[in-house]
Order: sequence, then C-alpha cells, then structure tokens
Amino acid sequence: MMLFKIGFVPVTFIDVVDIVIVTALFFELYQFLKGSVAIRMFVGLLVIILISIFGELLSMSALTWIMSSLKTVWVLAFVIIFQPELRRLLVYMGQSRLIRKFVHVGEFKFIDDIIEATMELSKKNFGALIVLLRDMNIKSIVDTGINLQAQVSKQLISSIFNPRSPMHDGALIIRNDIAVAAKTLLPLSQNPDIDASLGTRHRAALGLSEQSDAFIIVVSEETGMISYTEHGKLVRGLTENLLRKKLDEIFSPKPRERNKGIFQMLGAEK
Repeated sequence: MMLFKIGFVPVTFIDVVDIVIVTALFFELYQFLKGSVAIRMFVGLLVIILISIFGELLSMSALTWIMSSLKTVWVLAFVIIFQPELRRLLVYMGQSRLIRKFVHVGEFKFIDDIIEATMELSKKNFGALIVLLRDMNIKSIVDTGINLQAQVSKQLISSIFNPRSPMHDGALIIRNDIAVAAKTLLPLSQNPDIDASLGTRHRAALGLSEQSDAFIIVVSEETGMISYTEHGKLVRGLTENLLRKKLDEIFSPKPRERNKGIFQMLGAEK
C-alpha cells in the first residue's frame, strides 16, 4: 500500500519499516562500537557508503564505477576490520533473554576460574599480574614471555603464581578463555604522579594500561589486596562481587540504559 510519493518514487509501508529497521541497526552498531578503537573505521565506512549513494543519485559515472568496483570487497573488508567487534556483538546477542529461551547458551566458565583463582591468590598473599586482552595487539609484549596457548582454569592460574613456580614472576596474558603466555614483561609506567608506595606489579599494570586497552588484575604480595588497571587508571580494594561485575562488563557487554533500539526489542538485558 503506497503512503506517499517522493518525486516519482512511491513510498510504501514496507519501505518505511525497512528504513526504520536499517536505521535502528546502524544506530545500535554505532552505540556498540562507541568508545572503541573501531569507531573511526566504522564512521569511515559510512562515509564511503554515503559517497557511493550520492554518486549513483547524481549519475556520476566515474565515482559510481569506482564505488561499484569496491562493492565486491566491502563485505570481506568489513568482516576483517571489525572481526573483534563482530565477535563481541554476537556474544552480546547470544546473551539476550529471547535467545536463552530457545537455545541453551553456556556461561563464560573461564570468568569464574579467573575470579576464583584471584580470590585464592589474595587469601594466600601470592602476588599476581593477570592481563586480559581486548582488541589491541600486544604481540611484542607477549613474545617476552613463555608461550602457553592453554585453556584457562583456576588450577592453571593458581599454579603459575605459586611462589615456587618458575613462571610466577611477570604477567599472565589471557585472550578470551586461552592463557596465551606467562612470565611476560610489562612496561613500567612513567607517570610522575603515581603513588610512591606502589610496587613494581602495580607500576607494570599501569604502564600496560596506558599503552593498550587491556584490563589488568593485580594481587598484592604484601597485603593480598586486589586491584585493577584500565586506561591508565588504578582501582584498588576490589571485592569478589566488584571483580565479577567488571569482568561481566568486559566479556558480556550490555547495552547502555538509554538505548531503546532493536536489540532491546529482542529482549536484551540492560
């Protein structure tokens, strides 16, 4: 059923629904990427798409030919560029209540392993430095340690940071549920405003967080206090609940409370 016309182009109810859905999807994708490294690439991709549409509407043959030639590689380029974000997006969608009603989705057991191991190390006053990778590549730092490529478990983390272990010095690098490397060397923070009472572990954690988007958990050998560093900031005195909440935010990202888009319509948790 036609609603109205734009020039000679008829606009139907289905066209309006189509536009609304596409707009909502792009808005949700923008909100999901907002604040990440990939947002600039996302905006750049939108600019390319708009230029392509603009060229076709104005019948610019040269511009249209260039953009048409690029269309065949756009999908592949999109998947390659936004691979980490797409993975997180799929995880996020898989956490929705609607999906859980029809499909059993396993929880992130490795989060429990990290938390349980951290609490155990804290009780025993075993110093620990656990790096949880996000999007940024820190291969040069990973290469300073001992390659593991092992499944994350409470037993593995606890054994690595046992003072009798030859790998207890340095940091454990974890990507998702894989322990990538142990005994890695992290760059020390050069911030002159750092508390002078902080030891090498905390300075190393701050140093890496200043240079990457990694989330670093620190357990003090002297006090057993649990801290974390992120984006150059140090938060001390974590409880088990606070640590779990933070890890849930990283590995199971939830939509911002102000979002009212398509994903919440599908039953995603706020």
